[in-house]
Amino acid sequence: MDVSFLGGPQPQRGVGVVAPFDFALDRELWRWVPDDVSLHLTRTPFVPVEVSLDLARLVSEHETLRDAVLALSAVTPEVVAYACTSGSFVGGTAGERAMSAAMAQAGEIPAVTTSGAMLQALEEIGAQRIAIVTPYTKSVTDALEEYLAEAGISVTGRSYLGLTREIQRVPYRDVVDMAREAVHDAPDALFISCTNLPTFDVIPQLEAELRMPVLSANQVTVWAALRSIGKEAVGPYQALLDPVARRGPAAMASAPPVDPAADPNSLPDAAGLGPAEPEAALAGAGTEDPLDGGHDLGYAAGSPEEWGGPQPPV
Repeated sequence: MDVSFLGGPQPQRGVGVVAPFDFALDRELWRWVPDDVSLHLTRTPFVPVEVSLDLARLVSEHETLRDAVLALSAVTPEVVAYACTSGSFVGGTAGERAMSAAMAQAGEIPAVTTSGAMLQALEEIGAQRIAIVTPYTKSVTDALEEYLAEAGISVTGRSYLGLTREIQRVPYRDVVDMAREAVHDAPDALFISCTNLPTFDVIPQLEAELRMPVLSANQVTVWAALRSIGKEAVGPYQALLDPVARRGPAAMASAPPVDPAADPNSLPDAAGLGPAEPEAALAGAGTEDPLDGGHDLGYAAGSPEEWGGPQPPV
């Protein structure tokens, strides 16, 4: 059989990813990746500790990260990303910088971490006052808030689940409920923490409903890693990634933000109508139609509550 017409596989640019041993959302990371980029994942060694500040410290030891980066060097990635939010904020901003430097030195390539990427993304969208959502316990959530404060970012509201295991099983409806609870006092943006918490499909829905940029741990990690090699992350109607979506929340700045805590009935689905679609939320917010040019928003039908969450593995 002559297969010469196929031309061979397309050239790929590589992004190395170091993830904690319990990371379960490989597929979600790939959803932000363009076709000409491949992710190469490795994991830290197993430790019998539940999600906590202790675990965050154990999975982010420099020796552990250096070994992981060296293992990835066999496939010659152009950048390496440490995909763990708590592991990269537990040592504060100085600890995050030292972690990135240790990884970069080990692989002799650029290195990013989730918490460092979060700060880059907040700077990119001009956010200094944010709401946060986490699946963590109070102590781990407190540590995230302290990291943000050290970086000059104030937290206007927060919500957390108090989980210590199986975070990847949290359904989308719980993420949405936490977001609604956390957003008050008109923050500039919402950040959803933890790379093991599914978020891809709810980001555009929440941005339309809450009228503000919504960032998530996996989103900013992939975005920052790709940006470091001159590539762009892909994602349907997400303000960090999509210029059309970026204009949407900016255009809505003149409208009063939704405050779920103050008035739950003000939310688009309060009457059982489902969350606002972007075109509905943006109607009248500016002179531009965000759907001009046939832009594909990539929406799944129905509300996040109906989706339930990412499809379970078979």
